[in-house]
Amino acid sequence: MKIKKRLFISNIITVLITLIITIVATCGFFFFSARLDIRRMNTKNIEEVVDKSKSLSEISNYLIDSERKIKTNVEIEKYLRYSLADMNGKYILYKSQNDIIQSEGINRIDVERIVDESKGTIDINGENYMSKISGFQNEDGSNGKLILMVPVSKETFESKHFFIFITIAFVFAFIIANFITTYNFVRRIMQPINHLKAATSDIRDGNLDSQIIEAGDEEIRELCNGFEIMRIRLKDSVTLKSKYDENRRLIVSSISHDLKTPITSIKGYVEGILDGVANTEEKVFDYLKIINMKADYMNVIIDDLLLHSKLDLNQIPYNFEKTDIVNYFEDCICECEGELKKYNIDMNLDNQLVTTRMVKIDREKLRRVIINIIDNARKYMDKEYGQINIDLRETNTSIIIEIRDNGMGIDEEEVNKIFNRFYRIDKSRNQTKGSGLGLAIAKQIVEDHKGRIWAKSHGGEGTSILMSLPKGKVLNNDVEDTL
Repeated sequence: MKIKKRLFISNIITVLITLIITIVATCGFFFFSARLDIRRMNTKNIEEVVDKSKSLSEISNYLIDSERKIKTNVEIEKYLRYSLADMNGKYILYKSQNDIIQSEGINRIDVERIVDESKGTIDINGENYMSKISGFQNEDGSNGKLILMVPVSKETFESKHFFIFITIAFVFAFIIANFITTYNFVRRIMQPINHLKAATSDIRDGNLDSQIIEAGDEEIRELCNGFEIMRIRLKDSVTLKSKYDENRRLIVSSISHDLKTPITSIKGYVEGILDGVANTEEKVFDYLKIINMKADYMNVIIDDLLLHSKLDLNQIPYNFEKTDIVNYFEDCICECEGELKKYNIDMNLDNQLVTTRMVKIDREKLRRVIINIIDNARKYMDKEYGQINIDLRETNTSIIIEIRDNGMGIDEEEVNKIFNRFYRIDKSRNQTKGSGLGLAIAKQIVEDHKGRIWAKSHGGEGTSILMSLPKGKVLNNDVEDTL
């Protein structure tokens, strides 16, 4: 429910409660009045009270007008007799203890009693009077009182009490109803706000796991939802920052380790040349070849690091082209075959594609992925005659590429870690050269193709690296974009 609607309903409830309490009080008044034999009270009595009260106010206001000032006693008595004659009214003008003017029939004792009590209803000699009491200032600056009285019947007298009672009942009912509805309205708003306040305090103190629960009216729920989304995004950003910080530390540690070894080796061979250890041209040439190889290795590490950083920051543009995937892999095999034969490794391509051979890829970047996977298969080959098979098959939406070798294989518990940055199988770290970023780069490139890459271990019989790339739909010998 919206707060505006709840406020409107609260106001309606306040009015209804007020009316109900007032009606109940009125019924109660009539009930007890009947028990006390007050039966003749009606609307005419109430009208009489109102009319006489209005007349008394007009007379009093006329006499106590600040501009007119009360003048002589004679003028006042003349005006009061004339004004109150039709209502059989009486008056008391109390200027001071020794200056009192009163109507006939009011003795000194009654004057003192009436002035002291200053009540709205007065009893004089058993007759009920309704009074209007006003204060004024004499010419000498002292204070006085003007008391105007008109006789009312017993029924009218009770009607005045009834009018006063109903007014008090109405005000009292309104206060109660307003308190109840205001308390409920404030509670409905403040309860979820207090929960939100507690949750934001936890977040301020660093507890980003403190969930913000949506509660209360619609606007407050929207506010809570906004804070919850902000909390989740803040938590994600903190987690991501921690991940980046951890990756940065890992990069520094790994690069330091991987660069230190070739630098130490280069330094040793250079010192050997300078110290005359390489005392023949042939030895010097061999040392220089090793130094060049180590420098190339360091260059590979730095290039891979720069490429991975750019891919991670989306700073590398892609040039996607419609490509026949079978012809593409045939070209890749031709490129690698000559080098692999030096290591007694054969390559085969098995094409099982039926519906389409077309995909949209960045030929150069995907080539880097394939060359890296094949090169890893060569590095970790432990058989006298190696075999690398490339199988192409399909699903309804994807082309599956499997590159399988018959090398040393990977332990099952490590197969899901090989795409992590700088991860190497422990038993081969010192024997196999590389930056440790190759498969991490491959994973990033394949995912940027809207694809997926994963590994499957065959124990000691080798490893399969599988890639899934989205198909291009064949339309009139063309390919529809899927990226």
